[in-house]
Amino acid sequence: MPKKVMLGNEAIARGAWEAGCRVAAAYPGTPSTEILEAIAADYREIYAQWSPNEKVALEVVAGASVAGARSMAAMKHVGLNVAADPLFTFSYTGANGGFVIINADDPGAWSSQNEQDNRHYARAAKVPMIEPTSPAEAREYTKLAFDISERFDRPVIVRITTRIAHSQGVVELGERTEVEPRPFERNPQKYVMIPAHARPRHRFIEEQMPKLKEFSENSPLNAIEWKSKKRGIIANGVAYQYVKEVCPDDSVLKIGFIWPLPDRVIREFAEGVEELYVVEELDPFIEDHVRALGYSVTGKELIPILGELTPEIVDMALNKKRPASDIPAYSSKIPGRPPALCKGCPHGYVFEVLKKLDVVVNGDIGCYTLAVLPPYSAMHSQGCMGASIGMHTGFEKARPEMAGKSVAVIGDSTFIHSGITPLIDQVYNRGTGTVLILDNRVTAMTGHQDNPATGVTLMGEETHELDLEMLCRAVGVRRVRKVDPKNMLEFENVLREELEAREPSVIISSRKCILTK
Repeated sequence: MPKKVMLGNEAIARGAWEAGCRVAAAYPGTPSTEILEAIAADYREIYAQWSPNEKVALEVVAGASVAGARSMAAMKHVGLNVAADPLFTFSYTGANGGFVIINADDPGAWSSQNEQDNRHYARAAKVPMIEPTSPAEAREYTKLAFDISERFDRPVIVRITTRIAHSQGVVELGERTEVEPRPFERNPQKYVMIPAHARPRHRFIEEQMPKLKEFSENSPLNAIEWKSKKRGIIANGVAYQYVKEVCPDDSVLKIGFIWPLPDRVIREFAEGVEELYVVEELDPFIEDHVRALGYSVTGKELIPILGELTPEIVDMALNKKRPASDIPAYSSKIPGRPPALCKGCPHGYVFEVLKKLDVVVNGDIGCYTLAVLPPYSAMHSQGCMGASIGMHTGFEKARPEMAGKSVAVIGDSTFIHSGITPLIDQVYNRGTGTVLILDNRVTAMTGHQDNPATGVTLMGEETHELDLEMLCRAVGVRRVRKVDPKNMLEFENVLREELEAREPSVIISSRKCILTK
């Protein structure tokens, strides 16, 4: 078979194509963005779309699965938070056509507001989760996920991390298998989760879990590599690669089926070595499970719970028996370059004015979050996608004397993602204050993807262009102004006027991203 050097994300796209996937949906978010971009660019047999947010993406894919087609949603770790509501219900409804969710965790929080460990979602939602250790396995595991989904009537999560998503490796290419959609059956007891239907479906899940566990026990995704009986190391994901690099003489249990974990395999391995270690990024997910089985194991005493692992960290922990904190700090003569807004970025004009007027800025997720840093230093809170408007409402409700002295700042794509409902809340609950929608005509932070306000789909088709001004008026905002922020004097005057208004107001700062062609 031909081979090609691919990113992990590209390999996932390839795996979905080879598996006969027909529908894919996502919201762009590093480190998962390239998956859908690769599908749209190279695999036109798959219908691919950017959805307004991850919840919608998961619901689109669930609908395709119910219709009988193999389908896949992709998102970063915090995106699964947004999609958690349907995830837990779709665990009950299960799948018809193969139903796969790609989850990309971000250890080190290189491009995220936290570094959560989404293996816990698999356990909480009672859905199977598998995790590749290389781009080659990313392709293979994605294909396998569709088969597992259809065999056990479950959504399946394929978990990757930043290093798997963005590392390159040699990937063996296969041909596409055209999988005809399964017949659609009207089955309300399976697909309509009123309480009377949900209770039997919960029973179904509990009946499936032992079967999934047995499948995990016998899956080649969990493999013991016997060498020395002195020390054995359990590892998953990219940590497996680091262990193989720095501990070539130790026995290794590679965990590829993350949930349910293979107790029998773990017991066989643990009882065959004198010393037992677990090497994993972020939480002690596997380690805690091994302890619960009754085995003494060394893990987070030496392996850090924060940030990404590296071969150096693993070497320090396993071979020198010292925590990562003992690694000498990396030194470089190259001066640091903290991230900053691009020269000529339209957001820069906005924050110059906000800093000049000394208003409290409730910020959001996007390029403009960089305004928290010098030279602007003009952002004072930031939570998750869409949180700026709700936080702004709460801020002014708690401190009425600050009315007119604070704003919410949110990007166009982020506003569409999850800013519309908090704006409705502000209007409904008689809030006051100004919301700034920074409309740079693209989803810039993740690499200039289109969104519903650009008028172009992921597949490159022209479509309806969402009018943000009309949308704001439709939810009840009477004061909506649209301004080019480069005209800073006009922008400042408009902002001063709206800050004085004792009712909700929206200013749309409209100017294209400086990097947009």
